[in-house]
Amino acid sequence: MQIKIVVHKEAEGFWAEVPSIPGCVSQGDTMEELLVNIQEAIEGCLGVDVENLVPMGADDKVLTIAI
Repeated sequence: MQIKIVVHKEAEGFWAEVPSIPGCVSQGDTMEELLVNIQEAIEGCLGVDVENLVPMGADDKVLTIAI
């Protein structure tokens, strides 16, 4: 899977966001550090444990889809 990120340059390093995963951001002092950190952030965002997810309403369902 390939995911696009937006990299922002700051005075003291870089930060990146993942537009397809709202709230998934990270930073690094160097571009190399940023790339490692944003990959870990993406894995964390996509790896949320939903084993014990309980639907809130009687008509709600938990489904698994392939992307």
